[in-house]
Amino acid sequence: MSTDVVLPVTERGPEAGTAVLTVNGQVRELQVEPRVSLLDALREHLGLTGSKKGCDQGTCGACTVWVDGRRVLACLTLAVACEGREVTTIEGLAAAGELHPVQAAFVEHDAFQCGYCTPGQIMSAVKLLEEGHAGDDGEIAEWMSGNICRCAAYPNIRAAIRGVRDAAGSER
Repeated sequence: MSTDVVLPVTERGPEAGTAVLTVNGQVRELQVEPRVSLLDALREHLGLTGSKKGCDQGTCGACTVWVDGRRVLACLTLAVACEGREVTTIEGLAAAGELHPVQAAFVEHDAFQCGYCTPGQIMSAVKLLEEGHAGDDGEIAEWMSGNICRCAAYPNIRAAIRGVRDAAGSER
């Protein structure tokens, strides 16, 4: 007996079609061509401009979002591949008007200069902390290495991550 889950395949041609995405807890319907990236769908079709287009090649991390709770590079992910999955962007991170602790720590530790990479940095930092990869600065640097900061605010980014890590440790 097979335990493989078989998902229905939707035939798509090259023309635009309807894609239904769940983004930040809201079901959103949009018309996109099958080749449209998740990043372009978020920014151009849904008006969610927090995730940034840096390199459009998957090397800078500015477009980092979560799909089903895992970090992905939205510039390399097709929007239609996210149907039936939960997409979370930087706009969906704050709850009830309160900054997420990592967002607050980035402000407190001045962990940004131009701010362009900040949404992707924050989305990666939250997952890094959840995954338990913030043991020391070397580990933080390694697990954040997919997110480039052209302003070189790395010491402050690591300080923000350490601050959240240490605060979480004192609450246990």
